[in-house]
Amino acid sequence: MQELINRAKELLANGTVARVLGWKAGDLPYNPEPAFFTTAEELENFVYNGFCGANLSKYMIAASKLEGKTMVCLKPCDSYSFNQLIKEHRVDREKAYIVGVGCMGKLSIEKVKELGIKGVTAVSGAEMADGAETLTFQTLYGEKSCAYSDAMLERCHVCKGKEHVIYDELIGESKDTKDAERFAEVEKIEAMSPAEKFAFFQKELSKCIRCNACRNVCPACSCRKCVFDSTKFDSDQKANVDSFEEKMFHVIRAFHVAGRCTDCGECSRVCPQGIPLHLFNRKFIKDINELYGDFQAGADAETKGPLTNFTFDDAEPSIVTNR
Repeated sequence: MQELINRAKELLANGTVARVLGWKAGDLPYNPEPAFFTTAEELENFVYNGFCGANLSKYMIAASKLEGKTMVCLKPCDSYSFNQLIKEHRVDREKAYIVGVGCMGKLSIEKVKELGIKGVTAVSGAEMADGAETLTFQTLYGEKSCAYSDAMLERCHVCKGKEHVIYDELIGESKDTKDAERFAEVEKIEAMSPAEKFAFFQKELSKCIRCNACRNVCPACSCRKCVFDSTKFDSDQKANVDSFEEKMFHVIRAFHVAGRCTDCGECSRVCPQGIPLHLFNRKFIKDINELYGDFQAGADAETKGPLTNFTFDDAEPSIVTNR
């Protein structure tokens, strides 16, 4: 991490960038927050560890409108989102100095709690230099430990790879964390009967409190004005009036990002209710791959997505059910 801080200070000092976009320590040892830094003094609060799961790409939409370049720290999976935002003309590549940071897999405090580790006051083993093998927690109930991989976010177990698809320079090593199949969860749901599928999503979506955290964090949800903020149709309310409305929000959002979602998993990571929202998006990704050929949104900044690039060989609705 110190190498990253030193480089950020150097880029600020020589005028290459006007600000740095990274993470700062939160009020607890496992909740670092996205933050802008403009001075060497402010960078003393910079952190980068296993709990820095936030995808910083979306913050670059606003940063692209500021004077001067912004140094932004992107993990390998984040770089796909940045490419997609370039493709959609939402960020200015010339206003970004991209430092691709190494990743050993990102951690979830909820996974830690599921392991019975609660009341955490300090964590060791989460720093980039620690090797990402074992986490040790100081808690209100004594010292606890667990394997690093057992506390990782779901998205890291199905990682797209540790290669950055866009960057200006790289700092830090990465570790392969893929140990599960990307579409395994989707296939389990596909194998359910229609009634079972409905019951599954009814149960999950009934937890939704319409906090809009999933929408607000999603790089693909970058509209200047969202229909769900409209007061004309009463869609800006924070609570669901009925079960239809609670489903409508998430289904419409999933259709909105189809073909554009990079599967960064931020929607599920920030959901305070623990809803596996990534399953909607991953189902669309799986279907698009089967209907149009393998496609990874954000793999580059030029290729048109299959849903925005019509060809005479495209699948027709009438034959979709035969696939």
